[in-house]
Amino acid sequence: MDSNYMSNPVIFLIDTVFSLYILAVMLRFLLQWCDAEYYNPISQFLIKITHPPLRVMRRFIPPIGQIDTSSLVLVMVLQMLADFSILILKGIMISVGALIVLSFTQLVSLLFNIFIFAIFARAILSWVNPGAFDAASSILHSLTEPLLDTCRKFIPDIGGVDLSPLAALVLLQLAKMVILPPLHQLAGLIG
Repeated sequence: MDSNYMSNPVIFLIDTVFSLYILAVMLRFLLQWCDAEYYNPISQFLIKITHPPLRVMRRFIPPIGQIDTSSLVLVMVLQMLADFSILILKGIMISVGALIVLSFTQLVSLLFNIFIFAIFARAILSWVNPGAFDAASSILHSLTEPLLDTCRKFIPDIGGVDLSPLAALVLLQLAKMVILPPLHQLAGLIG
């Protein structure tokens, strides 16, 4: 057996656990930022699983306006810890600067992916169960409406068809293609 026999499952486990918790903290930040319904069951779940570390961090890291800086710091620290652990297990050493840029790049990618999947999910729910109001629909509406509303200002309804989700998806994908490669390249230059 080669040396990757045990390291690959450990890397998978570390990546999965950290990714799920980072997603939860990022969603909590986004839902708080877009004023999603606080008593929604999904919001309450995210609040309960992310509250212990954030309670401690908020003693030292105050919010800036409506931006919950402690959530952002927690997400960044968790992503850096996950990346560092995985790179160490792979036998790769990088500088602290490269680690910061790599972690930031992955969080920006996660942010784009959250919006892309939320818009897809909202569109599918509108086709399958139009007009329904449930916990998931409410969260998806709160999360995607600011972006879709901005797109609607430039693209009106055409024959009763709302093309704002399509426009938002194209813009998000374009932004990923423009923003992420230079960040990856910067991480490589620093490392």
